[in-house]
Amino acid sequence: MRKIQDATNCKMQEANPILDFGIDKFALQYAGSELQRPECILAEPDGSLWIADARGGVVCLRPDGHQKIIVQRHSDHFGGAATEASRYIEGTLPNGLAFAENGDIIIANFGTDRLEVMTREGNSKVLADRIEGQSIGKVNFVLRDSKNRIWITVSTRIRNWMYALRPDLSDGYIARYIDGEFRIVAEGFHFTNEIRMDEREEYLYVAETTGGCISRMRVSKDGKLSDREVFGPSSLGKGAWPDGIAFDSCGNLWGTMVYSDKLFALTPQGDLRVFLDEGDPQNVDALEKAFLRNEVNEQVLFSTGRGVAPWMASVTFGGPDLQTLYIGSLRGKRIPYFRAPAPGLPMAHWVR
Repeated sequence: MRKIQDATNCKMQEANPILDFGIDKFALQYAGSELQRPECILAEPDGSLWIADARGGVVCLRPDGHQKIIVQRHSDHFGGAATEASRYIEGTLPNGLAFAENGDIIIANFGTDRLEVMTREGNSKVLADRIEGQSIGKVNFVLRDSKNRIWITVSTRIRNWMYALRPDLSDGYIARYIDGEFRIVAEGFHFTNEIRMDEREEYLYVAETTGGCISRMRVSKDGKLSDREVFGPSSLGKGAWPDGIAFDSCGNLWGTMVYSDKLFALTPQGDLRVFLDEGDPQNVDALEKAFLRNEVNEQVLFSTGRGVAPWMASVTFGGPDLQTLYIGSLRGKRIPYFRAPAPGLPMAHWVR
């Protein structure tokens, strides 16, 4: 068994390395080309990236730059839509990704409303499309922890998820694979998005996109969740739409705000630091006002999104020392990355 060691022993440091860290966006490097909705990224120790792609599968990007799309097979749901807006509502839309224990790729498909598993050759099958007798809903993200437990988030049960972008709706939930089926283990979230566990897997952290905050729950030894609370500010600020999150080895929780295009981090004490702010203030303000009036529509929503990673959606630590930070997005064509001030927290698939 081999586990990638942290490049920096944060416990020995007197100061948190992110406190005096800044990003020069003009010095960012980029990986990949002509990607379609590279929302989620998985990194392997050899430097390979596996990237969700709206064409119905994943793109494998090797360290030498070789890029190959692997399209899911054996499904009648995989096909493009005519417009950008409709593509986000109907058809295949691979969103969250996780490696299964055997190396297969588990796909939270936001378009087909199913959790799918695909081999690295593209053979795909449905792992779950119903839960507790109902359609699963807009399955968003999937996480496998060190105990090989599989967790998923469902943002909403509303088919057209744009109608769920409102402050008074909290139908999101978290489910876990238990005894051969998924069961709901926590619910009542405002558009449940990415989830992560801390180093000891004592807490599960949840990005609540329309709640504008990060919440967390205590994880018991048998996988039950309890003691829900907000971690950090009760609101991450105007235009705060938290999407993707990931821990570094110092306990900082990095994240993105999708429609305002911000890259941020919360320290272990819950203090907020914003490293990139790429959003258009006027369009972000218009979306915020529409959201508070329950009037979000395609026009106001799709007017947002610009900068180095339009509709900034996820953060992934990779590279041999886990100190390269990649930024996923919903509308970008390539992946910006930079040298992080601390290595990332190793995920389950980094243990061999």
